[in-house]
Amino acid sequence: MIWTLKRLALKRKQQQVTDLRQKLKAALAQQGAGSSDFDLNPDLVLPGARRLRPAGVLVAISLFEEAPRVILTKRSSALKHHPGQIAFPGGKVDQSDADVTAAALREAWEEIGLPPELPEVIGHLPNHETVTSFQVTPVVALLHECFQIRPEAGEVAEVFSVPLAHLLEPANYIIASRSWRGTRRHYYTVPFGPYYIWGATARMLRNLAGALQS
Repeated sequence: MIWTLKRLALKRKQQQVTDLRQKLKAALAQQGAGSSDFDLNPDLVLPGARRLRPAGVLVAISLFEEAPRVILTKRSSALKHHPGQIAFPGGKVDQSDADVTAAALREAWEEIGLPPELPEVIGHLPNHETVTSFQVTPVVALLHECFQIRPEAGEVAEVFSVPLAHLLEPANYIIASRSWRGTRRHYYTVPFGPYYIWGATARMLRNLAGALQS
């Protein structure tokens, strides 16, 4: 009886993973317009000749817990840029990287110790432009196995995860604002417990929620 229940639970989990994979692939195949740190500020005019540097971040969805969760990091408070903010593992594309996916996987290995062969890459969300002049490509991937988390000393203060269900609920997203370079800048937030997820990370997660809702 116990063995039968375990088999049924395993089959149910496998079906849930299959359904999630199919939903993600279908959603990511319908690429919409890109987003930016400025798209909630329609009065802001950006220079047309600005130069954006390519970057890749990993939206890693873990499947080895009771329910799917998205892995995020809290940046060190000692960093010069974006100290203490919540971010995906990732960074700029180096010359040694084949593409943005390779960059995201390399950075995830360096920042949190995620072996690059573990993620099952599903696809990409639309590009996101940041205030720091990066064109960020979110690389969506599934993680079927746990791994030994190893935060990069001096850069990553904490590695944590948030339930995917929380991030896919549009009602959990709040538009906030603050003064930026003499103007009022609006942005998305998606708080979770003690974590204040905002800015580019929240915007890209909102794109994921929108893609799976459509």
